[in-house]
Amino acid sequence: MGNTAYKSGFISIIGRPNVGKSTFLNRVIGQKIAIMSDKPQTTRNKVQGVYTTDTSQMIFIDTPGIHKPKHKLGDFMMKTATNTLKEVDLVLFMINAEEGFGRGDEFIIEKLKGIQTPIFLVINKIDCIHPDKLMELIDQYKDFLEFAEIVPISALEGSNVDRLIHQIEEQMPEGPQYYPADQVTDHPERFIVSELIREKVLHLTREEVPHSIAVVIDKIAKRDDKEMVDVMATIVVERDSQKGIVIGRGGALLKEVGKRSRHDIENLLGSKVFLELWVKVQKDWRNKASNLRDFGFKEDEY
Repeated sequence: MGNTAYKSGFISIIGRPNVGKSTFLNRVIGQKIAIMSDKPQTTRNKVQGVYTTDTSQMIFIDTPGIHKPKHKLGDFMMKTATNTLKEVDLVLFMINAEEGFGRGDEFIIEKLKGIQTPIFLVINKIDCIHPDKLMELIDQYKDFLEFAEIVPISALEGSNVDRLIHQIEEQMPEGPQYYPADQVTDHPERFIVSELIREKVLHLTREEVPHSIAVVIDKIAKRDDKEMVDVMATIVVERDSQKGIVIGRGGALLKEVGKRSRHDIENLLGSKVFLELWVKVQKDWRNKASNLRDFGFKEDEY
């Protein structure tokens, strides 16, 4: 393989909350690196997924869903999402075919109008709609922006994802292989472990709890016999009432979070895991810069 022909580049996945960005990223990468939930604003940091072939390397950045911020954490998430648009080789603007055009899309389109980067319109969840509706959507969105490509897919079922990957590769400039071929993300294991635990809390709680949660990994260490990995983590909430909900009656909910998390963490680490979880109240942490820094939301990284 001659070096000159190798292509590589960075691709930002942008869209309203809940359009399927993380599902798409996990489908492409072939394993779970972005957490999935039916609750909006699940992704908080930029998650980089690396997809490597013999001819190219594509680095996908899954951004937080674009929305109007309500607190400092929200501001951080918005800055993260919009800053990536200036740094990448291609933008995938993903929409949910079932929901169609929404006010959030207007907000995103305004942000996209100011960039020179090529933009693909990716219409996700096409398995949920009639083909006639798809044509209407394409016509509607075409009027707003000049898209380099318009690609309908189902990230969940995998329909048309290969074709989209092929079109993305064609758009990539010539460049080096940034990451080793077997590396699928640039995030450290600690980050992914904390996200897997947070995902389980999101699945098992409702209302105000999910968005008030941060997970801090206190320890990941292999035992001397190398057979077992000890993981200790703290689930941080904003109020005492939330602490009670996360622990559950007789500790039942926390136990279930631990059981489900351990399964995913063992798959990730390829080892047996002993998982210990604690719950701590840190009042109003989403509005405190020092807490945001402590919990891994570091603005200077972006």
